[in-house]
Amino acid sequence: MRERLFDDEDVAESELVTRRGTFRAVAFRLAGHEHLALVHGGPSAEDVLVRVHSECVTGDIFGAMRCECGDQLDAALDRIVTEGGGVLVYLRGHEGRGIGLVAKVRTHVLQDEQGLDTLDSATSLGLPVDVRDYTPAALILRHLGIHSVRLMSNNPDKQEALEAHGVRVTSRVPLLMPPNPHNIGYLTAKRDRLGHDLPQVAVFETG
Repeated sequence: MRERLFDDEDVAESELVTRRGTFRAVAFRLAGHEHLALVHGGPSAEDVLVRVHSECVTGDIFGAMRCECGDQLDAALDRIVTEGGGVLVYLRGHEGRGIGLVAKVRTHVLQDEQGLDTLDSATSLGLPVDVRDYTPAALILRHLGIHSVRLMSNNPDKQEALEAHGVRVTSRVPLLMPPNPHNIGYLTAKRDRLGHDLPQVAVFETG
């Protein structure tokens, strides 16, 4: 049974035809941000293949190689279509793990000029490492009638956040992208300092 968690004026829905196929696009407005769920096939209420994706303009749109965001977005959509059903929740307001686009670009300068990693470049500017809120993702999934998910993510914190807001994660599906010379430092910091499951980093490091 679906929960009615959004007012009608804060939700809009249409068909979205993409090069991968047809999705149901459901837009949501919550707490000053507008988010989008792409629903493919007729997912059930349980064990739905789901990707909760944080907005990344540089990676998602322009194909920046200093992160794996764009590759993960593409891979998640491909997998959803291949399996015949699933949901991608695209969260706005998550740029730079929540610090915003201007601040993120400033951290890039410190990474390039001073060799700081993705965490230290933020804290050196007096910014937090990660202030993303996954509450909207959980509310969106519950609004869509989804109770449990197979979550495409390498981040254990994302699983904990969804479960804390009423969405059970029955399994976490790895979404591992091949490293490249431009993002190996970024991925290493995510593995060693943020606890992400990224076994492919060790393979790259050993050649």
